[in-house]
Order: sequence, then C-alpha cells, then structure tokens
Amino acid sequence: MTTRAAKPNDAARELWEMDRAHALHPWQHFENFEREGALVIDRGSGCHLWDANGGKYLDAVGGLWCTNIGLGRREMAEAIAEQVERLAFSNTFVDVTNAPAARLSAKLAELAPGDLNHVHFTTGGSTAIDSAYRMVQYYQTCAGHPEKTQVIARDHSYHGSTYIAMSIGKRPGDQVPEFRYKQEGIHHVSVPNYYRAPEGMSEAEFCDHLVAEFEAKIAEIGPEKVGGFFAEPIQASGGVIVPPEGYLKRMWEVCQRHGILFIADEVVTAWGRLGHWFSSLDEFGVQPDIVCTAKGLSSGYIPIGALIYSDRIHAAMQGDRWFTSGFTYAGHPVGCAAALKNIEIIEREDLLAHAAEVGTYFETRLKALEELPIVGQVRGRKLMMCVENVADKATKRLLPDELDIGRRISDTCEEMGLMVRPMGHLNVMSPPLVITRDEVDFVAETLGRAIAKVTDALVADGVRLG
Repeated sequence: MTTRAAKPNDAARELWEMDRAHALHPWQHFENFEREGALVIDRGSGCHLWDANGGKYLDAVGGLWCTNIGLGRREMAEAIAEQVERLAFSNTFVDVTNAPAARLSAKLAELAPGDLNHVHFTTGGSTAIDSAYRMVQYYQTCAGHPEKTQVIARDHSYHGSTYIAMSIGKRPGDQVPEFRYKQEGIHHVSVPNYYRAPEGMSEAEFCDHLVAEFEAKIAEIGPEKVGGFFAEPIQASGGVIVPPEGYLKRMWEVCQRHGILFIADEVVTAWGRLGHWFSSLDEFGVQPDIVCTAKGLSSGYIPIGALIYSDRIHAAMQGDRWFTSGFTYAGHPVGCAAALKNIEIIEREDLLAHAAEVGTYFETRLKALEELPIVGQVRGRKLMMCVENVADKATKRLLPDELDIGRRISDTCEEMGLMVRPMGHLNVMSPPLVITRDEVDFVAETLGRAIAKVTDALVADGVRLG
C-alpha cells in the first residue's frame, strides 16, 4: 500500500515503527501486518481524514459505522472538556448516578420506540449485547420461565467481540480455531440474503422459507427453552444484508407467539444511519423488547453504549433481587455528556432528514456500479451500502480468496484519496450523515475507477472472469 510506505516523513516513520513493534490490532493478520504495518491517521474534519504523511482521504467507512456527525466538531470538544472539568468520573453502581447519565437515560427513553423506557448503560456495542444476553435469562427467570435461557441468531451476523457477543454472532472467519466459543444454548438460522437464495425462488418464497426454518428451529429446541432472538435490522458487518420484505415483522410475530424476546441489535442502524433515530420500528415495523445501541450514540467521540428495554421487562424484574451486571465506565459522565451533545447536533441540524435525502442519492449513484463486469450486486439502504464483487455475474461465482479482491479495491481507492472498507469479496461504506451530494459523487466515481483498474489488472494476470 503506497500510502503506508512511500517516502514517509521521519515522524510518520517513527509512529509506524512503534505501532508495528508494540501494538496488537483488532482482527490483525500477523503476516500482512509484519510486512505492511498500519496506516497512521493524524487528524480528521467532517468526512475527511489525513494520515501522518499528509495524505487526505474521504472516509466513506465513517470510522467503523460511527462518525455520524463528522469529525472535528468544536462544540463536541467543548462539551467534553466542560464535563471533564466539572466531573471527570463518577460510578453508577447500585444507587449512584450523575447528571449527564440521568439526562441521557431520559432522552433515550424519549427517542426509543414504544415502551422502551429503561436504560442500562454499557461501554459499547459488544457489552450491550453481552448485557442483553444476560437480561434475557434474568427476565425469563423472573417471569416464571427459568428454562427459557437459550437464544437464536442468524448466520453471517456480527454482534460484537466479547466472548458471548462473538458466540452469538456467526460471521464467516470470525470464530477462528485458536479461540473457543460458547456453543451450548446458542443457535443459528439462515442469513436472509436473497441475492444468495436458491435459484428460481421468489423473494416472497424465500421469506416463507426463512420464517418456516425459524419455526422449525424453535420446535427443535423446544419453545419452552428459547428465551431470545438477536437480530440486526440490516446485518452490517455480515455484508449489509437487507432482509426480504416483511421478514423481520414475521420473525417478530413468531417471537410474540412463543414468548421469545426480540433483541434488535441497532449498534449500527440507529442514530440516523437509515434516516431514523432507530430503524426497527420506523423502517421495518417491528417493536423490539430490547434495543442495543452504541457507535452513532456519541458519533465515536467517546466510547459509550446502551441497552434500552421495555416496561414489561422492567416490571417483571422488580422485587427483592439484584441485577449483578454492569461496568466501571457504564454511565460515564463524559461519555453521556458527549452523547447528549451529539443528539442535540443531530436534532438541531436535522441530520435525520439529510441522511434520508442524501442517502437515497447515495443508493442511486452506487447502484450504477452494477454495470461494471465484476460487480454482482450493490445493496443496502441510505448511508449503509455494500458492493459485492464476483468473478461471474450470471452464476454469482466468487473470485478466489487468495486474490483478496475487496482489499485490492480498497487499496486502490486509498491511492485515489478514498477509504472504503474491505471484507473479503465485499466493499462496505457507511459515511458520516453530514456527507454532501458532491462528496457522494466523489465516492461513486472514485470507487468505480478503482474497480475498473483492479479488473483490468485481473484480466492482465489471466484471471478468468465471466
């Protein structure tokens, strides 16, 4: 990657060497990292990043689905600094709170759908999922169903990287053989990816098949043993999988019939990504029992997460008992102050409406890339999009893994001043909500040129396409 190695200045080289010698990165591939090291990011503003050598990029990745209001906001820095001076830390265990945590819990209850009026703060999305898993068991026991401890999720799902969150998720390649994962009591059903549905099956038939499979899985386990169903409204890191029409609502109805809690993993889809505060109800017509959220809650300025749950769950848990789950930094006053200011900015600047409008334009501009010879499908909604690259558009045959096509394309994009996220044969984008139409044009045009350049190189190397 030329941006990492081409004539770096002395300071950038020193940082690169220190990081390569001492840092273990999330999802680090040891062989590649030893050879290439890391791209050292120095600063950011709005939708743009600059590396330590001065290279500029439009960050269409949005950090990791999270820089919703854009980087470098002075009023965010001021709100964080003011809270640090006033109260840098106070725990929220048992019977202590702080003003930002109290205000944020009320604000989340106001914005969350239906009767989700109660908030359990966490440190991020993974710990929110971890807490939700425990709340399923806790609630079901309190409600008189102590056997309903098992849960169901989907293939190709990603729910975080804590032990339980990674066990609930099932994205290919995540559960590596060097680690052990919890398998007992955690089950999976098919990914609702119509692009990879059996040939000749209509979308409605595919949806029927998925719902029937879910019913069969519950029957196999025993409905008296299933306590919760974990679902991202759109499966994000699993490939931006938009479910078939009516799928989520029907899966929710199955849960209702069997007394199974519906846990919506809105770590990515909340806070404007699809043009709504939360997407389960507004986009898909589903009223969850629990929502897990993080990322856009503070737009990445300070780590924070939350589990938001219903009046019914809260009422069942009351009594002479303890809820022994929590984290030192849960309800951190600085994190909560950042989240409150972030929500204020989204409201004041009407970023939900902007995201819906420019997101529709983003969909249209990226969809045109399907004319390129290796682009099998462009999918997603609003500011949450994915390009699936294939060797053969007719058969949907994938390119060999060793070609690492998504990485080749993202590397080429970086040379042109654009960041997109590689995931195997995919390239994923989730830009800040503040992205403009002109910036969308830059993303679409640059990505198109990068894909064409990589395609030409594949042909020159004798790779069979089509």
